[in-house]
Amino acid sequence: MDYLTTEQRHKNMAAIHSKDTKPEMIVRKGLWSRGFRYRLNSPRLPGHPDLVLKKYRTCIFVNGCFWHGHNVEVRSEEGEVKSSECCKIPHTRREFWVAKIKKNQERDIETQKRLAEMGWHCITIWECELKPSKREQTLKSLAFTLNKIWLEEHAVIGKPYPQLEEEDGMLKAAEKQI
Repeated sequence: MDYLTTEQRHKNMAAIHSKDTKPEMIVRKGLWSRGFRYRLNSPRLPGHPDLVLKKYRTCIFVNGCFWHGHNVEVRSEEGEVKSSECCKIPHTRREFWVAKIKKNQERDIETQKRLAEMGWHCITIWECELKPSKREQTLKSLAFTLNKIWLEEHAVIGKPYPQLEEEDGMLKAAEKQI
């Protein structure tokens, strides 16, 4: 049973925003400080990604664990919980919440498929990955992934780099040039 009145619950739910959330601001500040530039909520792309890095052809979605069903609580026939790390479904109006979260997950998958068909890379960052203990590692991993995407898309195909042999810390190739 809900301990809030209908009016109180309405005010709480109306206060939840989909833009400029705390997790999104953490990712934005982390990327900006590492030299990445982006656009916000591009209306031209399906799903209006939270961040769009055109140079990297990458869309970043910063998802809340509850609203997008990260590690949804699943129970076996014996009643054992298989996974319930982030998203705990409320006991009140359980069918409503399960249906809503499932619909959100299906929409997320469809959006990412459409973006992939258009040639965009999609990265999802979960709210729980931005907790203070994991935040720096998550942002480093994101920067690494973006740089890897850029390098792969701008690779020179068919011209491998020459193999240089190393001898006593000096390169033989440098000796040949002299």
